[in-house]
Amino acid sequence: MMVSKLLITLFAIVALTTIAHAQDKSSDVVARGEYLARAGDCTACHTAPEGRLFAGGRPMPTPFGTLYTSNITPDPDTGIGKWSADDFYKTMHSGRFPDGGLIYPAMPFASYTKVTRADSDAIYAYLRSIQPVNQKNKPHELRFPYDNRQLILGWRTLFFTEGEFKPDPKKSAEWNRGAYLVEGLGHCGMCHSPINALGGTSQSDAFKGGLIPMQNWYAPSLTSNREAGLGDWSIKDITDLLQTGVSMRGVVYGPMAEVVHNSLQYLSDEDTRAMAVYLKSIAEPSPSPPASSTLPTSESSLLISLGKTVYDKHCASCHGVQGEGKPPHWPPLANNQSIEMQSAVNPIRMVLNGGYPPGTKGNPMPYGMPPFAGLLSDNEIAAVVSYIRTAWGNRGTPVSAREANELRSAPLN
Repeated sequence: MMVSKLLITLFAIVALTTIAHAQDKSSDVVARGEYLARAGDCTACHTAPEGRLFAGGRPMPTPFGTLYTSNITPDPDTGIGKWSADDFYKTMHSGRFPDGGLIYPAMPFASYTKVTRADSDAIYAYLRSIQPVNQKNKPHELRFPYDNRQLILGWRTLFFTEGEFKPDPKKSAEWNRGAYLVEGLGHCGMCHSPINALGGTSQSDAFKGGLIPMQNWYAPSLTSNREAGLGDWSIKDITDLLQTGVSMRGVVYGPMAEVVHNSLQYLSDEDTRAMAVYLKSIAEPSPSPPASSTLPTSESSLLISLGKTVYDKHCASCHGVQGEGKPPHWPPLANNQSIEMQSAVNPIRMVLNGGYPPGTKGNPMPYGMPPFAGLLSDNEIAAVVSYIRTAWGNRGTPVSAREANELRSAPLN
């Protein structure tokens, strides 16, 4: 009798240990999935302002009409509660719904196809663990003929290559991890690559920069050292920028500030460093020559002369008389790649609208820049931007008052 009780007790202990181990393993997978969902910045699209987490409904204006993001909570009727792990992986990997329906490429499946099955399963486990929200997906509002999903087949033929990320055996494990995060989960190419009239990007133009449609922010090239190429940055400056939004070399604003706030600040030091190593490696070894100005020489001279007056009055107290700044909080403007880029959209918008870097755990109380749209005229805006783009050895070109005026109506969000 005593032996039987002892055996029963032992079996019970083994069973409880097995259950506890399974629960711990399940908890680990969910935690890993939450981390990966952060790395993929899923919140940015699938959570509407003032909306429930991952319940969708966020409007995404495009040149073809407005798309509304989907509910990816585990609600069985309106979310992905009836999806299997296979269904979820198929959606991530192939850009098709479980029933085979085509997904509009506003979802970055061209990048997510690189995500491994193990990482997809972890994200799926995490999404299954969150609070389900019963909220129907809002129908898209696309113009004819873009409301015909069959047109996506042509887009896929031109711009989509299915397949998981394959490590480069000639590169280090750290470089490959960075490439996986940048090219795959991070889908950095969605913004930092030029988008053509069909809404696609050719592989040869990957990471070469471009204007973000409908937002009027310029996502700089990650390969050109004249733009955001990081070839001459230190690894620490790159990781600081990615994790905190500020560094000794620059500060992030606009859409990139949202990426840092929602996603990059939560990455581990190891993953952030891996991204920095990869990003530094894809930069071109030498800058391209600056484009020539389209403004007449006389107009440029007058703008730059006025610009110095505006700068000394409104900007020098923070950014320095010689554009040296007070990094990391007040970025230098001299020898600043974001100031010298061929596109002047970002510096014009910063002068017009001001802004803050993101509040992050590494920089919880960021210093901001006030807006000058109500204080300065179009001529003054153009003048001060022209001045900082050409002063102190900067190799940018002057901008016109018309360019400043056109950006006054740009959306702030």
